[in-house]
Amino acid sequence: MKRIVYTSLALILVAFMLPGCGKNTPKDVAYNWLTAFNHADIDAAKKLSTNDTKNLLNSLQELTDKVADSTKKDLKKISITIKDVKITGDKAVAIYTASDNPTKEQPLNLVKVGDNWLVQFTKVDLMADVPDTIAEEPSGADSTGAAGAPQDTTMSAESNRADTSRH
Repeated sequence: MKRIVYTSLALILVAFMLPGCGKNTPKDVAYNWLTAFNHADIDAAKKLSTNDTKNLLNSLQELTDKVADSTKKDLKKISITIKDVKITGDKAVAIYTASDNPTKEQPLNLVKVGDNWLVQFTKVDLMADVPDTIAEEPSGADSTGAAGAPQDTTMSAESNRADTSRH
């Protein structure tokens, strides 16, 4: 009878422990990494990152440490939706949206290292998150930021002669 009780307790214990162990599928890793990253939990994101990504996150951590607590509280409200995952061998791309911009689908690259899927996030990926309004500043803008037609800066021969005859 003791054996049955101990076996039952062991099975119950294992059943409760398994959900605590995160699944290591590209979808789960992408979701957990993106949630941690968007919530400014850099330490949690590093655990699911390649070495190069960890180095980038170390640089970003200095910035996130300076973010106001009220902003961090707002960041924790962002939720992630994984729309699709495409796996090709040891590489995967997760397509996701974030609740702060639900119409913009974005990719997140993952690689399999050993038996684990890890996020491979680069500076290029980081720049893709820059708002379009900043990235698309008109090239013909003047000092007020207004774009306009190019101005004619050449002088006609007559106006040039008039200017030199006065001297």
